[in-house]
Amino acid sequence: MSSAQRNGLRIGYVPEHFSTPLHFAQKYFSLPGELKAYPSGTGHMIQSLKANEIDVGIGLTEGWVGGLGKEGDKAGYKIVGTYVETPLRWAISTGAGRNDITEVEGPGGLEGKKVGISRIGSGSYIMPFVLADENGWLKPGKQPFENIVLDNFKKLRAAVNDGTADFFMWEHFTTKRYYDNGELKKIGEIYTPWSSWKIVARNPTDKTLEEMAKSINEGIKYFWEHKDEAVKYISTSLDYSAEDAQEWMKTVEFAEDVRGVDPAVIRKTVDILAKAGVLEPAKVDINGMIGIKRAEKAQN
Repeated sequence: MSSAQRNGLRIGYVPEHFSTPLHFAQKYFSLPGELKAYPSGTGHMIQSLKANEIDVGIGLTEGWVGGLGKEGDKAGYKIVGTYVETPLRWAISTGAGRNDITEVEGPGGLEGKKVGISRIGSGSYIMPFVLADENGWLKPGKQPFENIVLDNFKKLRAAVNDGTADFFMWEHFTTKRYYDNGELKKIGEIYTPWSSWKIVARNPTDKTLEEMAKSINEGIKYFWEHKDEAVKYISTSLDYSAEDAQEWMKTVEFAEDVRGVDPAVIRKTVDILAKAGVLEPAKVDINGMIGIKRAEKAQN
């Protein structure tokens, strides 16, 4: 059954502050389809795309690239758009009472520890490899951490407090309220070396994607023109304070036009994931990952 026959696209997204323009696109600009929330993140959307439970996913760049790099065409989707241009700020957290886990100050701090992740292939799985690479913890044939699969943010928070996991990595502003309420302790942070959110689709030639892109573009424009409404939505319908919402808005840059992806961004992501041992570059077809291309920007 096509998306048109179904009355529009089934669009997977993560119900965090980044989703606010999607809310506006649906509320004011006739988003062609339904939004389906995936609080456990990109890895879960990858599974749903393969199972034909959604047509489109809006999630983290490293998750999409990691899935495609491992499975190629079997992944069941292509990258068709760019949602957020700025890197993602990942907080590194442990339980508030964990005195055995301290500030990350170079090699030895977290190497060999148990890292909580939502799913294999998710951003929370991939970013610890980037952390390990930056700190020189990667060794041939040896995993830098023990992965503890925990499905969602709530279980990750519980795990670092009961000792099931030693630390986990999640977006900074989503995590911050749990520092403020004393549930978690921040032990470091790291930024993605790539722009953070991409759009993928099972069928990149579906004409409804063009309608979707126009609607999301309008939602993004509305977001910037109605910041007070955006802050109110984030602080009442999502899990953030108004102050954190305002602070986050100073750091984020959404795409002016979400259509297409710069191959250079995907290439850089593949290079770093390969260096971190997540992908084997000889088996990766970068052009094959992309369903809709943007013109490449000049690289410094």
